Amino acid sequence: MAHDDLVAHFEAYSAWRSDLSDNIGDFRNWLNEQELNDGQTDLRIQHLLDRLHDDKLNVAFVAEFSRGKSELINAIFFSGYGQRLLPSSAGRTTMCPTELMYEEGREPCIQLLPIETRGTDTTTTEYKRYLDEWKIVPLDVESSDAMVDALLQVSQTKRVGIEEATRYGLYHQDDEDNVVAVHEDGTVDIPCWRHAIINFPHPLLKQGLVILDTPGLNAIGTEPELTLNLLPNAHAVLFILAADTGVTKSDIEVWRTHIGSQPSHRKGRMVVLNKIDGLWDGLKSDEEIDREIDKQVSASASLLGVGDASVFPVSAQKGLLAKINRDEALLTKSRLPALEKSLSEELIPSKQEIVRDSTRCEIENLEGSIRSILDARLSGVREQLDELLGLRGKNEDVIEHMMDKVKRDKNDFERGLQRFQALRSVFSQQTNILFAHLGMDALKTEVKRTRVTMVEAKFTRGMRDAMTKFFRDANENISKSARQIEEIKGMMEAMYKKFNEEHGLGQAAPAPFSTLKYHKEIARLEKAYNEHFNTVLNMLTHEKFSITTKFFETLASRVVQVYEIANQDVENWLKAIMAPMETQVREHQLQLRRRLESIKRIHKATDTLEDRIAELQHMENGIIKQQRDLGLLRQHIANSLSIASERPLAAANA
Repeated sequence: MAHDDLVAHFEAYSAWRSDLSDNIGDFRNWLNEQELNDGQTDLRIQHLLDRLHDDKLNVAFVAEFSRGKSELINAIFFSGYGQRLLPSSAGRTTMCPTELMYEEGREPCIQLLPIETRGTDTTTTEYKRYLDEWKIVPLDVESSDAMVDALLQVSQTKRVGIEEATRYGLYHQDDEDNVVAVHEDGTVDIPCWRHAIINFPHPLLKQGLVILDTPGLNAIGTEPELTLNLLPNAHAVLFILAADTGVTKSDIEVWRTHIGSQPSHRKGRMVVLNKIDGLWDGLKSDEEIDREIDKQVSASASLLGVGDASVFPVSAQKGLLAKINRDEALLTKSRLPALEKSLSEELIPSKQEIVRDSTRCEIENLEGSIRSILDARLSGVREQLDELLGLRGKNEDVIEHMMDKVKRDKNDFERGLQRFQALRSVFSQQTNILFAHLGMDALKTEVKRTRVTMVEAKFTRGMRDAMTKFFRDANENISKSARQIEEIKGMMEAMYKKFNEEHGLGQAAPAPFSTLKYHKEIARLEKAYNEHFNTVLNMLTHEKFSITTKFFETLASRVVQVYEIANQDVENWLKAIMAPMETQVREHQLQLRRRLESIKRIHKATDTLEDRIAELQHMENGIIKQQRDLGLLRQHIANSLSIASERPLAAANA
């Protein structure tokens, strides 16, 4: 029977990532054994290993209710359980955004964030930091019935008054697209939960897969977390239609606004035309049925503005049944393998390329730093060897003269160290200015000020002006930090050059640093806000105003995250440009001390000259071996990286 392409490719990708981590771990162990590791290097390696370990692959499923999202998730990822893992039935089964993932060290459970939290200005991302705000439901993974019962809690609803539903942004009286019906007693049904996280030790989830199940298109507009964070950051978004309903007006709006609008995000965005089994007709030939399906595909593609090849007709229900019963013919008829194959060929290689490139860059940087240390040590040892070989047959006066020369070199270098300490002081002052531009406290104060201005604004222009200023100030501070970074870079280049001229230290150009990605992310957020603002501009009722301010809270939270990432990136860059200088200074100082000690020992007892020469020759051979070993370890890692694109395919087809 045909195996599950996506699952097989993902397992192979996880194995590749694990193999890469092992090679990096070997590199770290070797550094420790050779006493070449230091606190900064070890921290960088640990950060790299943590990044590989915590690497996630996010797949989002988006659709209106009753399109078969949960069934499709079951069919693609969880058919191995022999039954439906996620509840899937007629009507609405997913009432809030639900993330399926696995966090190591935590017991299997469901975290449920009460819907009442929508009445606050706090985002879901912020609430994730405080577990006491969530209801925790244990998950008994040994009992299928217990699992189903627990997972049903995600779809719980409750009846509340219209005023309360309005306060949460879940009911709008004048909204034609509002799907919430008012009962005779004046109440409406709303979800019990704002967000759900299912921590489940499924093999794929343990390997880093994160599945996002969204609660229908209406939630896309009312939960800003989906619009600004979860959907844009998903590596793949499956937009699900139903063959019996086709493309509705709300489908087109959400596709154009939130999913298919950005060219950079087209990769990994797929349209799934589900429930094609409804077109299977025993009175029609297979050719007639295929033509009918192709017609539906072309119509859907045309309405969404995509090519026919981007629309995948499937029957999730029949695909799940076929996998459970190991029915090859039914699985082929369901067309599910074609969707899985496309996901495998687009999603995994794209994600792998990002991980491969970032890992290669970091490893090359680390290897270069270690090699510069070994080069400096080898150069120092050979310089000492040349000096001592030249002392053979020389009298005591010559040896004393050599000792005086080394003393002068040492004194000159120590005077250079005073300039280095002065540089450290200026460097510290410059970095303080840099972090002032990226200050988190100032940004959070600006967020509060903008929020107050928006609340007090009586007209839409006041709200727009407040937001325009917020974005302008955020971008300007990043621009100021970019100018400060260039100033620091120029200062370090001058110092490297000076130490190279005076003391022969290696002249390594400080790595460049670009702030473009922060500007781009803020521009994306500003565009999202403007698009949202334009949608509610003509009907800025109290309810719409409430949604707009909630949208700002999520947006501001994302800007704060951009600044937090920028602060971390800048801190790592500053360490990276100063570390080589500190290493070279330390190594040069150590070599001068060793040279002086050697000549002192020979001055006191000339019969130690040959012993010292032999000792240095042994050290020289040891360093040369270290250089070879470093090259071999680097090659092992390079081999792992270079087969990133071929290995998963081979493993999946094995």
